[in-house]
Amino acid sequence: MKFPNMHIKKLDLFIIKSFLLLFVATFFICTFIFIMQFLWRWVDEFVGKGLDIWVMAQFFYLGSLTMVGQSLPLAILLAALMTFGNFGERLELLSMKAAGIPLLRIMAPLVVVCAILGCVSFYFQNVVGPKAQVKLYTVLYSIKQTSPEVEIPEGVFYDQIDGYNLFVKKKNKETGMLYRVMIYDMTQGFENANIIVSDSGKIETTADQQHLLLKLYHGERFANATELKESANKKNIPYTRETFREKTIVIDFGGGFDMKDGSFLKKQAASKNMIELNQSIDSLTHYNDSIGRNNWKSAMRNAYPQKLEMTKEDSISQEKENIYAINADSIYKTSSKVTKLRVKKAALNKVEQLMTDFEIKKNIMRSLDKDLNKHYISWWQKITLSLSCIIFFFIGAPLGAIVKKGGLGYPVLISVAIFIIYYIFNTSGEKMVKEGEWYTWFGCLVSTMILAPLGMIFTYQSNKDSTIFNMDAYKAFFRKILGLRESRNVILKEVIIEDPDYRHDEKVLEEISNECKLLSSQYRANRIPNPVEYFFGEKEAIAIESLNDKLEALIEEMGNSKNRKVIQLLNEFPVMMVSELHSPFNRRWLNVLSIIIFPIGILLYLRTCKFHRQISRDLIKIRNNARVLIERMKKEKLL
Repeated sequence: MKFPNMHIKKLDLFIIKSFLLLFVATFFICTFIFIMQFLWRWVDEFVGKGLDIWVMAQFFYLGSLTMVGQSLPLAILLAALMTFGNFGERLELLSMKAAGIPLLRIMAPLVVVCAILGCVSFYFQNVVGPKAQVKLYTVLYSIKQTSPEVEIPEGVFYDQIDGYNLFVKKKNKETGMLYRVMIYDMTQGFENANIIVSDSGKIETTADQQHLLLKLYHGERFANATELKESANKKNIPYTRETFREKTIVIDFGGGFDMKDGSFLKKQAASKNMIELNQSIDSLTHYNDSIGRNNWKSAMRNAYPQKLEMTKEDSISQEKENIYAINADSIYKTSSKVTKLRVKKAALNKVEQLMTDFEIKKNIMRSLDKDLNKHYISWWQKITLSLSCIIFFFIGAPLGAIVKKGGLGYPVLISVAIFIIYYIFNTSGEKMVKEGEWYTWFGCLVSTMILAPLGMIFTYQSNKDSTIFNMDAYKAFFRKILGLRESRNVILKEVIIEDPDYRHDEKVLEEISNECKLLSSQYRANRIPNPVEYFFGEKEAIAIESLNDKLEALIEEMGNSKNRKVIQLLNEFPVMMVSELHSPFNRRWLNVLSIIIFPIGILLYLRTCKFHRQISRDLIKIRNNARVLIERMKKEKLL
């Protein structure tokens, strides 16, 4: 008993090693893809900021930590597909099954590994991920606040420096000189704008990267005379004109990367673990409910002010004093047109005011509900992404065993297709939850509820050696539906153990030829088959089936011939589709039902008419080929 157990343990180690080697490679590939996708969202903020390698290293490192939860399921799916595809392609899976080891037992060690990876995924999402998320978005926020490097283009106005617009006609990239420079200085406001025009200039950055030094040569400066502006006519404001040979302008410019305070980012749902999320959900639920109750009371107070303000004691005293309600309609009818118009306008303004107030409060409540739903989604994501590690394995491993294709061909295509399906359902569910259209648990679990049964089906089918992805099976199915048949393929064998008995084969060919002659009268091309015989009889089909069995046995025997011309003639015999002449169903009541359901019965009958004509042509061809084959055997002196 020890020897088999030892081999099972070695087999487990072999399977785990094969899986982990591929998993490590696919994990880094998937992480890199997700990081690049994330980078493209922020690439505009990175361009022209002069960021050093340390800032970029921080971005990629923190981004990788936040992408672990998304990368693990896809990496497991792809690695499982490639592992079991390689096993099937190298016939290792067949050897394991031949040794009596079922597929579920082969998958067992990897199920444990994937369960551990699911726990790792949960740890990263619940502990490492939130902290990395805060640091990552702090870096992104700091990058966004960083001023861009000064790279002034030619021929257009450059407005990336606050309060200034710069225009350069031409510049020399080697010397850094700017020519035909025009500057609009609006740091003191639009009305106090200064305009500077110069023939040439040069721009430099101070050592602390906090100021720009703009050196201009041979130019003029135009500005409004601010001391005379108040007393002068606004239409004719005097201005000053200054001519200079050399002028230096100092511009405040906060260049360089500076890490900002990102503590406010901790309030986001993605930056909290499950304990913090539960606390935030409770507080947000209580806060939203209180806001909702206040809004309801405010709405009812505006709609029914007297009814809400009147207490129970007031209503009792009103009944005792016999104070009757005022009839507003009668007062309105007796009022003048001016009074009616004033009342209508007041009522309309009141309604518009209430509608605006309700709309504002509705948007506020919708924003609060979205924030609450984001916390719910973040809580459920930590569970669903961890479960998807196991679910994706139960999809990838059976598919790899069925497809039996390793490498990066089929596995990548199938993995991408399955992950896209998962992503579509997961994103759609989260969107519906954010909008409040679906229950939180349903929207967050919809992708899991769809893929989990899919994994069960694939596991069951692969354990039963199903041909669900066998292309030959699908080709045979469509060939049968469309009435197409395969061409005969008899090849010349290199090694022949026993030569055919040509004398006996000649007699069999003559018998087949005579039977074809007799059956041709029954299967004439213009003859309509008997519907009763087709649906409830088997005589004609049995006769053709007997002829086909005799023909196939003869071809199998003569396939051992060493004569190449005989082999070529054997390939001329048609492959008869005898099974299509039988009744459509094995059970009699199904045949009756197909007749009762009129369109189905007609289609089946028209289909068999096609095969009857085909059989008629096959009988003539078999008879002619038999005669030609007998003559060839005589000519080759085989008889």
